[in-house]
Amino acid sequence: MSTPRLPRHATKIVATLGPATNTIELIERMIHYKVSVVRLNFSHGTAQDHIDRAAMVREAARRSGREVAIMADLQGPKIRVGKFAEGKVWLEAGARFVLDASRTELGDVEAVGLDYKDLPRDVKPGDSLLLNDGLIVLTVDAVKGDAVHTTVRLGGELSNNKGINKQGGGLTAPALTAKDMEDIKTAMSFQADYVAVSFPKTATDMEMARQLCNVAAAEFGHKPGMIAKIERAEAIPKLEEILRASDGIMVARGDLAVEVGNAAVPALQKKMIRMAREMDKVVITATQMMESMITNPVPTRAEVSDVANAVLDGTDAVMLSAETASGRYPLETVQEMSRICEAAEAAEDLQLDADFSGKSYSRIDQSIAMGALFTAHHLGAKAIVALTESGSTPLWMSRHRAHIPMYALTSRLSTQRKMALYRNVRPLLMDSESDRDTALEQAEAHLKKRGLVQAGDVYAITCGEPMGAPGGTNMLKICRVS
Repeated sequence: MSTPRLPRHATKIVATLGPATNTIELIERMIHYKVSVVRLNFSHGTAQDHIDRAAMVREAARRSGREVAIMADLQGPKIRVGKFAEGKVWLEAGARFVLDASRTELGDVEAVGLDYKDLPRDVKPGDSLLLNDGLIVLTVDAVKGDAVHTTVRLGGELSNNKGINKQGGGLTAPALTAKDMEDIKTAMSFQADYVAVSFPKTATDMEMARQLCNVAAAEFGHKPGMIAKIERAEAIPKLEEILRASDGIMVARGDLAVEVGNAAVPALQKKMIRMAREMDKVVITATQMMESMITNPVPTRAEVSDVANAVLDGTDAVMLSAETASGRYPLETVQEMSRICEAAEAAEDLQLDADFSGKSYSRIDQSIAMGALFTAHHLGAKAIVALTESGSTPLWMSRHRAHIPMYALTSRLSTQRKMALYRNVRPLLMDSESDRDTALEQAEAHLKKRGLVQAGDVYAITCGEPMGAPGGTNMLKICRVS
C-alpha cells in the first residue's frame, strides 16, 4: 500500500496538546502531517504536566527530523462563576439571579458565588452579562454591596465555573495574574518559543509580560516571542499599540465574539490579519475552527470555509484547540486542516508587484529581503534561501504572498524554532560557518541533500557579510544549481 501524499502548504498549523494527544508517537505523527507549533494550554494541568509535555514535543520533533515551536498559552484572569451544589442549574428567562462575590456556600437556582471578586465594582444597572460564551444573558438590575442582582434575559443550563463577559467590555481584571507569573517561570524552564498572553488591554500588559519572560529566561539566554490574544473589546481601539509591543497576535474569536457580538468578528478578523502583516508581525487565527471534529470524523462545510477564508486572508497559522486536546479524531483533524490549507493557497490571488508599488525601505537588510522576493518571483526561481541569525529577513519576506518556498537556514536552534510560525518559511538548522563562500556552498548542499532543489534549478539566496551578525543581511545572489 502506497504512502499518501503529504499536503504542501505555507500556512502553519497550531495544535493544542491534552489527554487526546499525550504520547510521543501521536505528537510525532501530527508533526509529520505538518503541525508546526504545539500549544500548551496553562488553563489546564499542573506545572509538571506542561514540563512533561514539552519534553515529549522536543523528543517527537527530534524523531521526526523537523523542529517545531512550543507556545505556552497563559490562563489569564479567572472571570467565572463559582460552583453549584448540584453541579449545574437551569435558569429560566425572566427569573431573578444573584452573582454574589461574598457567597461561600455552593450555588443554586437563585444565586451563585464568584471567582472574580471585583465584578460588583465593574458593573452597573442596565449592563448585560454574558455567561458560558454568551449562551446565557443576564441584565444587571442593581448592585448591593458584593451582590449583583440580575434578571435572566436568555436562559439555559449554567454549570460550575463558566466564564463571565460584559457586553462591550469594561471588566478591570488585570491581564497577568499571580498564577500567570508562576506559569511564565515554568514555561521558561523549558524555553517555550512563544508565550501567549490572555486578555491584554494595552501595550503595557504585553511589555510587562515580556519583561517577566525575559527575566525568567535570562539564565538560559532565551527570549520568547510574545503573542497577544485579542479577546477583549478594549483591545480593539488599542490594536496598533498592542501589536507594536508584541511579536504577533492571536485572533481569539471566542471571548472576543461574546464581548463585541458574533456579527462583528469576521470583519475584525480580516482587519487584524491585515494590520499584523503590514506591521511585520505574525498572526494566528483561533477558536472553533474545526469544532465538530471533536466528535465527528469529518468537518462541516462551514468549518472548511472558515479555515480557507482565514488562509485567504493571509493568516500565518490556524489553530486547533479542543479538537486535538480532547477530541476523538486529533490526527484526522490535522490531516483535514492540512488539505484545506493547501487547496485554499492554490486559489490565492497573488499581487506581489502591487505590494511593492510606492514602497520605500530605509534598512539595507529589509531592502535585500524585498529584492530577493521580487527577483525570485520574476525569475520563476525554485526557492528563496535566507541565511539568518535573527530570523528578520524570512519574517519580512513571509509578509508577502509568493508561491515560492522560502528556506531559512540558521545556526541558532531558538531562531529555527521561532521561525516555525512564519507563513511559507521552512526553517532549517545548519552548522555555523564564518566564511561566506563556504556557507553558500553548504546552503546549496543542504538543499540538494533534502531534495529541495536539483541540477539546473535557479534560486535566490540572501546573507550578511560578515557572517553571523544579526540584522546584517546585505547581499543577494542568484544561483543556478550545478
